Amino acid sequence: MLALSDRAKKLINSVFADEMTRNTVKEKLVNECGIGVPFCENSTPEEMDRIRFSVVKLSEGEMKKLESAIELANVDWRDLFMAAGFGHDVEEHNKWYEKTVGN
Repeated sequence: MLALSDRAKKLINSVFADEMTRNTVKEKLVNECGIGVPFCENSTPEEMDRIRFSVVKLSEGEMKKLESAIELANVDWRDLFMAAGFGHDVEEHNKWYEKTVGN
């Protein structure tokens, strides 16, 4: 289990409409998109932001899409980055976060 960063929590609150869904998304990201992701065993919550932001972006606020993106993260997060548009610039997830959350 790997906790969410404060920024990840803010992003989830911005992308998902209702509180029950947000809580489910947070649980899924902690339990299914953390330590089990290849090469991320020793990562901090902040170091996981690029992966988790990619998952949230690809979800488009929908649970089924979130689950598919989590599956992709657990197979090969490089493909996840490319699909989310975060594959060519290591700061692109931060730029998207700013646009989505605002600070």
